[in-house]
Amino acid sequence: MFTGVNKNQLRFLILCIIWGSTWIGTKAGIQAVPPLLFAGTRFTAAGVLLLLYAWASGNIVGLKLRDCIRITAVSVLMITLCYGPLFWGMQYINSGTAAVLEMSLTPIALLVFALLLREETLNGRRIFAIALGVTGLIVLFWPGSPREAPPSPDAFTGASLWGGLAVASAAFTYGYGSVLARPLLRTYPALFVAGVTTSVGGIVLLAAALALEAGAVSALSGDWGIIAWLGWLFLVIFGSLIGYTTFMRLLRDIGASRAGSYAFVSPVIAVALGAAVFAEQITVMDVIGIIVMLSGAYLAMSGAPAPGHAALES
Repeated sequence: MFTGVNKNQLRFLILCIIWGSTWIGTKAGIQAVPPLLFAGTRFTAAGVLLLLYAWASGNIVGLKLRDCIRITAVSVLMITLCYGPLFWGMQYINSGTAAVLEMSLTPIALLVFALLLREETLNGRRIFAIALGVTGLIVLFWPGSPREAPPSPDAFTGASLWGGLAVASAAFTYGYGSVLARPLLRTYPALFVAGVTTSVGGIVLLAAALALEAGAVSALSGDWGIIAWLGWLFLVIFGSLIGYTTFMRLLRDIGASRAGSYAFVSPVIAVALGAAVFAEQITVMDVIGIIVMLSGAYLAMSGAPAPGHAALES
């Protein structure tokens, strides 16, 4: 039985492994399915399943009226306005660029909003941890590295520019939503909050896809191909049912900036999977970047508070 800091460290490791492998499922899906529809169906399905599990396990509780606006805002920020632009933008920039933008900006956004909303306090250790992690990400995914094709002369013009901005915006909407969610997690079970935010955010995203996205209505036929469906199932089961609820518990117990340091470990998992599955080359610079990122994550996670033992532990 894991208790105290060890329990949070185990959750953190699980989150890093899962979210380090979701890029594969995302890329597989959006190559065959309109991205907003792919994201909307994924989160709607995951939200329904989470709420059913919450109901079966006795974690469904009544929402206070004053919390309805906050949980709606969290749902739209963390799901609709995060994954919609993220999935859309990934059509126009390569996966390495997307990883640098989203992963490096997420911990920064989480810390900034946590400070602005007075959920956390600033200290030199936290700043240094984020600086290390961002530096490692840049080293690992520097344009022109062996795992990425050299950027074209118009790499950041036209659609690519908008794609990059969309991916970058996802980090800030996710960061703001995460910090807004923490007070809810002190009042309601994490499983319940995860289920509500995922289902509400997913339904809004699905509605936007059907109203605005070319090919979304016809794609509802489900004729996606086995690879896209496998990617969708992986994202629903691991990315949302397990990964998102794990992040919510970490967010509640250790705060937004520490929980967000998964962004410095997940790329390491992605690189390891690339080497193991696709025989991608790992260079000396990759190793240096990995060491720097892991150092940043270690600094961020060390000294994290133990999880509470209240009735809302689930």
